Amino acid sequence: MAPDMKIGVLALQGAFIEHVAVLRQLGAEATAVRLPDQLGKLGGLIIPGGESTTILKLMQSFHLILPLRKLAQAGLPILGTCAGAICLAREVLDPEMNTLAVMDIAVRRNAFGRQIDSFEMGLPIPALGDEPFPAVFIRAPVIERAGPQVEILARLPSGVPVACRQGKLIAAAFHPELTDDLRLHSYFLQMVSSSDRRGLHGTVRHSAPGTQMV
Repeated sequence: MAPDMKIGVLALQGAFIEHVAVLRQLGAEATAVRLPDQLGKLGGLIIPGGESTTILKLMQSFHLILPLRKLAQAGLPILGTCAGAICLAREVLDPEMNTLAVMDIAVRRNAFGRQIDSFEMGLPIPALGDEPFPAVFIRAPVIERAGPQVEILARLPSGVPVACRQGKLIAAAFHPELTDDLRLHSYFLQMVSSSDRRGLHGTVRHSAPGTQMV
């Protein structure tokens, strides 16, 4: 990663402090982001888990929706975890929500029940290596539909997708920042490092339409 490249963590609500700590542990320059003028010099962004309704309302209040959408469409690498994955999704089921709508996926909120039903499991994620990843699910969503440009990174034993990638965007239904396993953040940083940031503030490019069942 270029030494002048910062990774922003959206710090409106949720587990942003934990993400900042993991990034710094990996040697990245991490900074909390709350306002549009803090987006300009970022090499990548993490949208953390938390309460998706609250995060999206605060994004609207702080005038972040449009600039974040434009940056995502222009190629800024973004990792959304749990609520962050919901924020990236084009469609949210039960109830519908207005999101950034930059990933061609449909997600269902609280797919596993209430917080008391939270769990951790060893999740196979081939992109991270052979060792299962200790995925922490807290009031987590699942991915119910994905478009043809979306790569499924991880599935539950039932076959339900819980992590995916579309270009420079990654959505994970779990909380990687709550474990000692740094591989998902490392994977994201490698993606940031290989990104061509030219034109991030230029023409917005839209994903091809169409979805498929997953």
